[in-house]
Amino acid sequence: MAVEDKHISYRIYLVAFCLFLMAFAIAFKLTKIQWVEGDHYRKLAKERTVKNFVIPANKGNIYSADGSLLATSIPNYNIRFDAVAPKGEDFAKNVRPLADSLAKMLGKPSSFYHSQLTLARNNKNRYLLVARDLSYTQYMKIKSFPLFNLGANKGGMITEQETVREHPIGKIAERTIGYERITPEGKPDGKGIEWSFRKYLNGKDGKVLKQKIAKGQWKPIRDQNEIDPQDGYDVISTIDVYIQDIAHHALLKQLQEFKAEHGCVIVMETKTGKIRAISNLGKLKETDSTYFETQNYAVAESHEPGSTFKLVDMIALLDDGKVDTSKVYDSRGGIIEYRGKKVRDSHEGGYGKISLGRGFEVSSNTVLVQAVYENYKNNPKEFVDRIDRMGLNKPLGLPFQGEGRPYIPQPGDKHWSAISLPWMAFGYGVSVTPLQTLTLYNAIANNGEMVKPQFVSEIKEWNKTIKKYNKEVINPKICSDETVMKLKAVLENVVKRGTGSKLYSKDFSMAGKTGTAQANYGKNGGSEKHYISSFVGFFPAENPKYSCIVVVHKPNTSGNNYYGADVAGPVFKRVAQKIFTDAPSTNEIKNLNKKIGKQEKAYNEYAVKSNADGKTIPNVKGMSGMDAVALLENMKVKVKVIGFGKVKRQSVQPGSAFNKNTTIILELS
Repeated sequence: MAVEDKHISYRIYLVAFCLFLMAFAIAFKLTKIQWVEGDHYRKLAKERTVKNFVIPANKGNIYSADGSLLATSIPNYNIRFDAVAPKGEDFAKNVRPLADSLAKMLGKPSSFYHSQLTLARNNKNRYLLVARDLSYTQYMKIKSFPLFNLGANKGGMITEQETVREHPIGKIAERTIGYERITPEGKPDGKGIEWSFRKYLNGKDGKVLKQKIAKGQWKPIRDQNEIDPQDGYDVISTIDVYIQDIAHHALLKQLQEFKAEHGCVIVMETKTGKIRAISNLGKLKETDSTYFETQNYAVAESHEPGSTFKLVDMIALLDDGKVDTSKVYDSRGGIIEYRGKKVRDSHEGGYGKISLGRGFEVSSNTVLVQAVYENYKNNPKEFVDRIDRMGLNKPLGLPFQGEGRPYIPQPGDKHWSAISLPWMAFGYGVSVTPLQTLTLYNAIANNGEMVKPQFVSEIKEWNKTIKKYNKEVINPKICSDETVMKLKAVLENVVKRGTGSKLYSKDFSMAGKTGTAQANYGKNGGSEKHYISSFVGFFPAENPKYSCIVVVHKPNTSGNNYYGADVAGPVFKRVAQKIFTDAPSTNEIKNLNKKIGKQEKAYNEYAVKSNADGKTIPNVKGMSGMDAVALLENMKVKVKVIGFGKVKRQSVQPGSAFNKNTTIILELS
């Protein structure tokens, strides 16, 4: 018995010791939580019950130069249904009318919505998707539907609001207006004005501190926000919606007609460099017949320009004093050869012996290549340095991502060869973007001043200007005034009597250059060869207000009409014609103040007779009927006219007295 009591005592001691250890461990843990890990757990508790919620800032709008809205943020609503929230009698009473209302608004059968809502109720679904991407008007309407009009708690309607970016003018200029997005990898990405000017457009988000109450609901702790949101600024672009619409549809029509792969058109204001229109259209697939703003070809696509590069030849030759436009060259039957490589004219048999100026007008490869090679073969660096000074060897420095990089071969580098110089002379072996080419031609239109293309004119907060973008000059003088004058003349002659003569109109003047380049001509035996058709110039020719370039890639060659004048030229003419029609240039009327003897004599006779005593009838014989009537009616005499022309007889003789009832009959010859 004593032994058993002893065992019981041991067990009691063991239990007591274990309880002591547990108490010690608890005390130790509590002490550690309180003094060592207290801050961590207090922070964790606070995060679960109190946290900052983001108050999104309103994003700024993008406007066109004429005040049209190009991009704006609008609310977008998704509607879900908490099927557990409504009372049984409320659900039974309203589910059928709600299904009918949804069917009428959203287009699906009433039975579909009835079954969906009933199934959600049976399955206790608290997050049934009812409708997505609703406008504010649709959202307000759906709130008034049966059951939903009881409110969120009694009716079970859950509203999810998000802000979406919309382009009110649709797909026009979509790539230039651009976008900002988050990639699936969580990285920010974007294009165009939206991305490049996001620091102004996005504003700064605010924060509000809220405390968790019940059932996932949160309420603000204070009346004031922790950080108030700052709305984004508005961006005013240089795009003119009217000109943009003209350019877009003119390009689209031509791409469809020639079944081309893609193309672009840019319209620039000559003096300022402001881009008034930019359209980039391409197919998503080779077999497509629909065109979209797929890429910003005008800014990003650097390619061999072909004959439009010949303007560089003319600037160098004339400004370096090598030759004049009157220098005569033999086109040698339309074929010349350098190091076993042939340069051909598009006109079979060549052009015979013609001047340099005429060679440019008809786009003779043989003439321009001879002129450049003969004058720069001993020092090609002189020619290339001229190109570099014009800024064609480096990007324009636009604010957009993905600007295409130009390529101008340099003497001495690994790509330079014996045929580099002659090939450069007719636009091969070099690479520039359409916008770079336009910037060069715009400089000639602007009397030698090369200005940087501008897409945004100012940043505004309501009516307050935050930042203004002024004209930026790349090169104040790319060539002399004499060279500019000669180049304007030959560019105008291209349209009047050269390769662009199909575009000529006596009603308005244009100047420019055609280009037809072969691409992929050295690959796979030429099997991938295709054409790039272009036209670049300015209008009106005498006092240029706008410059414009059109580039079309891979036009259909079945009709042999793949040349720049046939494919790209009509787009240029359409743009110029529409702009000119609505804003014609004002021609000065010369000799406006020159006096004409016959008119002066008629006026003096009228003046003498109108200044008579006013008491007697004047002699109006020989006067025009209109003048005689005006004179007599001003004297308060009633006049009756018979016939047309000049007065040959009057019923009341000159010098006769008259009163207010007097009527005179005038017989006209």
